[in-house]
Amino acid sequence: MWGFLIAMLSGVLMSVQGVFNTGVTKETGPWITNCFVQLTGFFVCVCLFLFKEAGDISVGELFHIDHKYMLFGGVLGAFITFTVIQSMANLGPAKAALAIVISQVLVAYIIELFGWFGVEKVDFSWMKLIGIVVAIVGLIVFKWEA
Repeated sequence: MWGFLIAMLSGVLMSVQGVFNTGVTKETGPWITNCFVQLTGFFVCVCLFLFKEAGDISVGELFHIDHKYMLFGGVLGAFITFTVIQSMANLGPAKAALAIVISQVLVAYIIELFGWFGVEKVDFSWMKLIGIVVAIVGLIVFKWEA
């Protein structure tokens, strides 16, 4: 249950952040907004690290990660912020969020099916595929202008 509540909070925060970032971009530009978002996020993370983890984990631990490609999450984060801003500006917050979530679920399911990136491999499920198809149909219905 706790996992679902945290996931729902994440969705709320992502939607609000997307609207905020899109608003800032209208008065500046997407990459300067992205720089500010990443920089302020960096400072929050440094503060939380110093407060919560500094005695338990050293920064040097990052250099001992087995799969170095996983350290590119921040790079992906910059492009995530940019694409969220662009999609919300073009589609509006609701349609963009729906398309983002559907693509997240689809790609996450593919990652699980193939066991990519060290994720535990799962068996194919028709029910999960039907769920994704229903979500896509939902997006089409949601986007439909009557």
